[in-house]
Amino acid sequence: MATIRSVRYRGFTLIELLVVIAIIGILSAVVLASLSTARGKGSDASVQSDLHSIRTEAELYYPSAGNNSYGTTVSNGSCASGMFSADTTIAKAVAAADSANGAGGVKCESNGTNYLVAADLVATSSYWCVDAGGVAKSHSGAVSSISNTAYSCP
Repeated sequence: MATIRSVRYRGFTLIELLVVIAIIGILSAVVLASLSTARGKGSDASVQSDLHSIRTEAELYYPSAGNNSYGTTVSNGSCASGMFSADTTIAKAVAAADSANGAGGVKCESNGTNYLVAADLVATSSYWCVDAGGVAKSHSGAVSSISNTAYSCP
């Protein structure tokens, strides 16, 4: 007499596959959210580094090309005049900071004896500021809130 064997197919059910796909979707959403935060923090670090380069180069500019001056007075916030455009290294660092924060959020001021450079940060609603007095720190608000005659960080 022949015996009847039950045939069992091995594999995953549709429900099991859907659960795995849902878990993968949730994990990928968490990873993508973390990456965007890290990208913003990376941009902020780039802005801070560029402004530190400007501060270092301005101190080299002062005694040599500036003849013991930070150049002509710049009181309109434009980085396209004075030492900010006369020195190519400073001009490149200003352009890099402008690019890193999404363009349009960099302000430069100079009166010959003092200067200020500030740039909006991406990850926070604040800006990074450096000046001739050696100050380099973050301030809440936007760069546009700085007075046009402020030659030092608030």
